Amino acid sequence: MPNVEATANLMSPLTLFLSADIVVKIVMLGLLAASVWTWAIIFSHSLRLRRINRQTEAYERDFWTASDIDSFHMKRGDEKIPTAAVLTAGLDEWRRSTRGGVVDRAGTRERLASRMNATVASELDHLGERLNILATVGSVAPFVGLFGTVWGIMRSFTAIAGANNTSLAVVAPGIAEALFATAIGLFAAIPAVIAYNRLSHGLDRLEARLGRFADRFHSTLSHELESEAPPTGGKLR
Repeated sequence: MPNVEATANLMSPLTLFLSADIVVKIVMLGLLAASVWTWAIIFSHSLRLRRINRQTEAYERDFWTASDIDSFHMKRGDEKIPTAAVLTAGLDEWRRSTRGGVVDRAGTRERLASRMNATVASELDHLGERLNILATVGSVAPFVGLFGTVWGIMRSFTAIAGANNTSLAVVAPGIAEALFATAIGLFAAIPAVIAYNRLSHGLDRLEARLGRFADRFHSTLSHELESEAPPTGGKLR
């Protein structure tokens, strides 16, 4: 039993780290820092995306039941969600394009679509900030861990040559340290890859939702152009 306990102590993560070579220690610390950073990004983006989806659903529901678009925009146009930004962009372009006495219907439709699509892209770029870090950690961390593995195995071979002994007791510590570096690399990479794919899918769904909202709002403004083409560019109902 004491031998089993001693072996378990030798194989504990803390012991493996403390007994590792300085290069392997640097690799482990770097991977642990990348893992902490990854989890911080995962939690912050997941919570923000969930909150935005919930707020967007409520915002769209209230918007499409509103009787006056201008009044709705005055009350809720400043909300910090992508749908509000798309609405503001569409109304700004509408007012600019219908301000004069003669309204270019085709040009107004084209500018409305371009402005709202650009706003959708800009909002998604903002929401997707730092997701590239997850992709980078997911692709690079295993190779960094592998570097630590190779270095640890080289150290084991050096120990064998120095001790002139090929017993497992001489080889095992260095190999264990090396494999521990690989394990930390995978620990950092696997959640990063899963989270990147999941969050990217969430952003794709939000992009589709914003695109549908922009298309529907564009259709509403197009009908308004056909019905009255207001010379003062003002009131939408």
